[in-house]
Amino acid sequence: MKTKRIVDIEDLEKAFHIREKVFVAEQGVPLEDEFDEYDHLDGDCDHILAFYDGMAVGTGRIRVVDGIGKLERICVLEPFRAFGLGKLIIQALEEVAAGKKLAKVKLHGQTQAEGFYHKLGYETASDEFMEDGIPHVVMTKEL
Repeated sequence: MKTKRIVDIEDLEKAFHIREKVFVAEQGVPLEDEFDEYDHLDGDCDHILAFYDGMAVGTGRIRVVDGIGKLERICVLEPFRAFGLGKLIIQALEEVAAGKKLAKVKLHGQTQAEGFYHKLGYETASDEFMEDGIPHVVMTKEL
């Protein structure tokens, strides 16, 4: 298992495929809501790809919003969710944030994953809200 920063379009397309399978096909997020202006390689966002036995099976991205690292689009393909890849993705994104000298990160976590994020040191910082028909909470962590 490993992660790497996405630097070419081929790997970015792998990340898009994973996100489409998880968020669009599995969770019912509208395709037009899943992909946005940050889905490119020009530096607005850093994208991460996670691998299991050499196969790309997870992804996430981070962008800086008001001086805070915002972790987004974190997902792992269903057959690979029991192997700790989500934790690896979060750690890789936090390393990107630390490399940018950011002191804090946040994310919009699905409430069903709130416990996962708590184990990684995140604190719930909002009431529940709906995003793309899925309950979420804002979660934060000091680095």
